[in-house]
Amino acid sequence: MEERPNILWICSDQQRFDTLGAMGNPHIRTPNLDALAREGALCAQMFANSPICTPSRASFLTGRYPRTTRCRQNGQQIPADEILITRILAEAGYDCGLSGKLHLSPAMGRVEKRIDDGYRVFHWSHHSGPRGTATNEYQDWLRQQGIDWDEWVKPQGRPAYPSVPARFHQTAWCCEKAIEFLSQKRAGPWLFSVNMFDPHHPFDPPPEYLERCNPDEMPLPRYVEGELDAKPRYQMEDHRAGAYGGIGLAYAKLNDRQRREITAAYYAMIELIDDWTGRMLEALDQTGQRENTIVIFTSDHGEMLGDNGLYLKGPHLYDCAVRVPFVISWPRRLRKGVRSEALIELVDLAPTLLDCLGMEIPRRMQGRSFLPILTGQADPGHHRDFVLAEYYNAVHPRRRKAWATMWRDRRHKINVFHGEELGELYDLEADPGEHANLWDEPRAAALKAGLLKKCLDASVFTMDPDPPRETEY
Repeated sequence: MEERPNILWICSDQQRFDTLGAMGNPHIRTPNLDALAREGALCAQMFANSPICTPSRASFLTGRYPRTTRCRQNGQQIPADEILITRILAEAGYDCGLSGKLHLSPAMGRVEKRIDDGYRVFHWSHHSGPRGTATNEYQDWLRQQGIDWDEWVKPQGRPAYPSVPARFHQTAWCCEKAIEFLSQKRAGPWLFSVNMFDPHHPFDPPPEYLERCNPDEMPLPRYVEGELDAKPRYQMEDHRAGAYGGIGLAYAKLNDRQRREITAAYYAMIELIDDWTGRMLEALDQTGQRENTIVIFTSDHGEMLGDNGLYLKGPHLYDCAVRVPFVISWPRRLRKGVRSEALIELVDLAPTLLDCLGMEIPRRMQGRSFLPILTGQADPGHHRDFVLAEYYNAVHPRRRKAWATMWRDRRHKINVFHGEELGELYDLEADPGEHANLWDEPRAAALKAGLLKKCLDASVFTMDPDPPRETEY
């Protein structure tokens, strides 16, 4: 019997798709991830199924859409009958571990409640700082090293600021735990999930990484003055008052220098992730496991980063909020140097992993395996005709209750705000930055009607396939 592969699954938090050198970004240094893409496959059109943490993570860990998992919001408990890919693999003999966040349950002020998730090793740290009252293993580790977080991290009202030195950063801690795990001797295969908090806000990279990212060399956000006038009101509210109902960053309250500083800090956090990715890959090499280890790098969703006049996230379904980086390598089997421009969703990842292992894909999974693209047996330019994303009152419900569905193909995108006369329609060929909303344009009325029908159809056809029909009646 062929030896089953190990799986190193690296998932950053809130990292947008265009933050790799391999994706053409000239302002960021990601040599390790770029090399990993050359060694394996870069899926350049990978989309999260939600722009918010919990619904996205519940979706890609189960292979089911947010509406199906019933875990549609931050602060919501994933139902105990949902089955994660890690549980399936654990039951198949994989030794599974995690470091960092999981975020399938409420984590504000407490350690999140776990369902039967399959993780034997669980080094939990939802976020980097000591916010709230929950136990945070990373913060416990810092105290053991004699590091006082509050002495090092002093925001002083700045939108981006230095944090603890790199060797004490939460990203470093998460990756060190992964190296410890993968370096252990064991009889069978393993899976380890590395879930660092970066580059999620607050934008607080280590000082030595922040110093090497010069704000003067950073691009300004892509924003057209007045573009929000014809868009859903949630965007103008966040633009003026700040994300999350006024408690987050507000584009309108920042000057160009501050905007460049935020981008520099965001990129610095990603460069730290890249360096530690290199160290984990080196550990695989040193232990002789690289050839038969599936290495995945992706993120749960993106970050607005000032584009379209917005920061952070919310009921915003722009590409920079739902399109994520995705690199996968498995030297023993996958084709080298694949670059796929196919439309793929993160919901497709769980069935793809099962396909890699020759395991049956359960009918409850709604994703589709894209393994044939990775092995060179299918056209790297096509997987799906369209992609979906969902936002169902997913963050800070005390202020607003937006419910929206995104349908996107290669040419058009429609965002439908349910229960309101609001929406967005973009011609991505003519307007790739999604600046000109055609929703209320008379010339686009027929196009809008057709896309509304497609969005509705997609919503119906992604209902839960379970329970199965047993008899005719």
